[in-house]
Amino acid sequence: MKGSIEGWGNGLLGVVIFSGSLPATRVAVAGFSPVFLTSARAVIAALLGAALLALLRQARPERRDYFPLAIVALGVVVGFPLLTALALRHITSAHSIVFVGLLPLATAVFGVLRGGERPRPPFWLFSVLGAATIVAFALSNDAEASLAGDLLMIAAIVACGLGYAEGAKLSRRLGGWQVISWALVLSLPVMVPAACFTAPASWHDVGAPAWLGLAYVSVFSMLVGFVFWYRGLALGGIASVGQLQLLQPFMGLALAGWLLHEPVAWTMVLATGFVVVCVGFARRFA
Repeated sequence: MKGSIEGWGNGLLGVVIFSGSLPATRVAVAGFSPVFLTSARAVIAALLGAALLALLRQARPERRDYFPLAIVALGVVVGFPLLTALALRHITSAHSIVFVGLLPLATAVFGVLRGGERPRPPFWLFSVLGAATIVAFALSNDAEASLAGDLLMIAAIVACGLGYAEGAKLSRRLGGWQVISWALVLSLPVMVPAACFTAPASWHDVGAPAWLGLAYVSVFSMLVGFVFWYRGLALGGIASVGQLQLLQPFMGLALAGWLLHEPVAWTMVLATGFVVVCVGFARRFA
């Protein structure tokens, strides 16, 4: 019971941190290309992660850990950041945030496929209800439509769900912050050249908001958030704690309204209440 409560507490902190990722990315892509943003955030976070690993004298992963770490890197270090940055060239942050409501289903599916978890049937019912609520909210409150942007966001959700589930499984042995740190370090041979080749031609043209967006996604979205998130998934269960992601779209929409001055409808409050109920029941049956 204690592990479950601690897992949900850590998971919630991770969700709060992640909720600012898409608004920050939206701001950052105004000054940086999607490829540079993806690679630069990974390089910055990797240097911080490497410093932590060295400072705390963490042992290197075993040979069997490198393939799962590569999956984590592909999913959350490369896949999700790049695909969302590309999507945000076509759609607003508010529109993109709603797709995050599909993350619990993606995480739960990969938790079953890769983590060996077996949630009870009612879990899937409430998961689908929660995700459907978010989709309905999106369709009723955002008239923007872009097939390219939507498809990129769906691909991003699949990549992220795989990375979350694989990282959570590995965290049970290596620890949450160690997993994301090693995955970031593993990505350095690819990300450093990518950052160098796609750097802006003139740094003077990059505004302060873009720099702040890059700083947030590098330090918080790419490293600090995963410290809490992977620990939460490992302690409380991938499928169960993963349902907290249903709250992330609404936290993100609130931030988008505050930081980017995008309108937020009153129906957000009503939809949020129903999603919280779905999260509670999904947790009970996970």
